[in-house]
Amino acid sequence: MQGVRVLEVAQFTFVPAAGAVLADWGADVIKVEHAEKGDAQRGLVRLLGLDVASKGISFFPIMEGPNRGKRSIGLALDKPESRDVLAELIRRSDVFLTNYLPATRAHLGIELDDVRRINPDIIYVRGSGFGQKGDERDKGGYDSTAFWARGGSGAAVTPPGADRLADMPAGAYGDSIGGMTIAGGIAAALFARATTGETSVVDVSLLGVGAWSMQFGVNLALLAGAPLPPPPRPRHGSATNPLVGTYATADERWLMLTMLQPGRYWPEFCEIVGRPELATDPRFDTTEKIMANAAEAADIVAEILRARPYPAWIEAFRSMRGQWAAVQNTYEVGQDPSLRANGLIAPVTDADGVERELVANPVQFDETAAHITRAPQFAEHTDEILRDLGLTDDELITLKIAGAIT
Repeated sequence: MQGVRVLEVAQFTFVPAAGAVLADWGADVIKVEHAEKGDAQRGLVRLLGLDVASKGISFFPIMEGPNRGKRSIGLALDKPESRDVLAELIRRSDVFLTNYLPATRAHLGIELDDVRRINPDIIYVRGSGFGQKGDERDKGGYDSTAFWARGGSGAAVTPPGADRLADMPAGAYGDSIGGMTIAGGIAAALFARATTGETSVVDVSLLGVGAWSMQFGVNLALLAGAPLPPPPRPRHGSATNPLVGTYATADERWLMLTMLQPGRYWPEFCEIVGRPELATDPRFDTTEKIMANAAEAADIVAEILRARPYPAWIEAFRSMRGQWAAVQNTYEVGQDPSLRANGLIAPVTDADGVERELVANPVQFDETAAHITRAPQFAEHTDEILRDLGLTDDELITLKIAGAIT
């Protein structure tokens, strides 16, 4: 994406995450922030019951993740004095990226027609809660509402009879997935412009991303013409396969088995766990018998795995051909050897010069890990960006006095 300029007028994570991915891929992303308050996400100190800011350091992960690699300009879009600056930024950009609602876009003069009037070739990108059509086009949303609740994920992972809906597993969960989706849409639009000369309007909604993520279940429900019944939840394993499901270890950790061909993997599994006789047990010596006696087999598997601690099984299963995974917490994910071997936990130097780490976006080109740089401090690059546009120091001072820039 080197040579591509993206003008981002957005805040929080959903749409800015797309800008971060494009920056990872080499684009020059200019982030326009409110001239006084900055991105509203800079004001968050707690999320999902967790502290997201640490006193005395500049590294702020909730901003670093969706904003790394960008330049920030503090620009008061509601002040007339800012209009020429905004127009010049639009004129020099390939992509205009926003998640502002229609009324705000109209008030600030950044609707599609406003932007295209300045730059007819620009790719105009909108991230929204519920799409640009229908009665809810003016309604705001977060990933907890539009993606998790409305998109079906929350109901799907909440057990029947639960006294509360299951929470998203992490802050900005749907936002991060949605940001990656937007980045892919922008890449396609840039390709189309390069090959046809035609520009595009790209729209991605959190609700749409939520439905896409749940498409397997939604598609089955559409076929059935009714909500899907709750899936069978045997105590251990699945209804017909003891080698599919989560099992507890002696130290209250979990292992996920997903060996979809039980007859193929059962003998090896029995050998590795020290019970080779189970492979020839008359109850389990064919695929059909394993499936017919899955509940009994699963109880035996559960008893076996309960007998040893998590680290012991991790070591024992390393060479197993059957598919399985350790159920990792967030710290363990950050230390995952495969993520690190592939450069997907990336080093970054913060504003204080301290080496930190961030999760890299999952797309790599030519087997090369992305090189990422930190997120900008609020309005850090205002003067630099405006000087690039040709403004003099006197003009910068005039704009600052007028409150048009920070």
